[in-house]
Amino acid sequence: MKPRRVLATLLLLAVCASGQTQNQTKAEPHSPVPEPATAATDSEPWEYSLTVDGYIIRGEDGYAQPTFTADHKWLHLEARYNYENFRTGSLWAGYNFSWGKTWQFAVTPMIGGVFGRTNGIAPGCEASVSWKVFDLSLDNEYVFDTTSKSGNFYYAWPQLTITPVGWFKFGGVAQHTKTFATNLDVQRGFFVGFMHKRLEFTTYVFDPGSSSTTVVLEVGASF
Repeated sequence: MKPRRVLATLLLLAVCASGQTQNQTKAEPHSPVPEPATAATDSEPWEYSLTVDGYIIRGEDGYAQPTFTADHKWLHLEARYNYENFRTGSLWAGYNFSWGKTWQFAVTPMIGGVFGRTNGIAPGCEASVSWKVFDLSLDNEYVFDTTSKSGNFYYAWPQLTITPVGWFKFGGVAQHTKTFATNLDVQRGFFVGFMHKRLEFTTYVFDPGSSSTTVVLEVGASF
């Protein structure tokens, strides 16, 4: 009888031990290690552009006019040189507005500071409307000369662009300048341009065939 009692006792201990192990396993389920949080990425990176215009003016010395822009969501920043006057720089800040699908509108009101041969404050605006292959744009500003009221002037560059294919564009363009207490000075012309990836090459001709013909060779890059 003793061997049977010993065997029964061993079986009972084994069953109890197995039940205890199962209870411990259920009481402490495995919990997965949480994944480290990833930093949110910015889906709208900065966009930059650099444009250099070379002016060739009949009977006068030519010059270069560079413009650099930086855009991030609503913020527009811009730096110019030789734009408002020779040896004069300007720094701008603006707010980008855009809307529309079939007709696409974009407006950027800006405020700028002008320094160099001309010193002053300049409110301005860049606006455009696009439909299919057509784009009508206007860049304008009014410079308040802080040294002399006679240095105040208004400047505008309206342009109609037609882009029949992705690598070629052409259209009409004008320059409007009105210095304080003078008549409006208008130059009209045309342009042709070529695009390749992020590069653009454009030639503008103002007042063709006249004694004041001006040719502008423009190279632009976006990145």
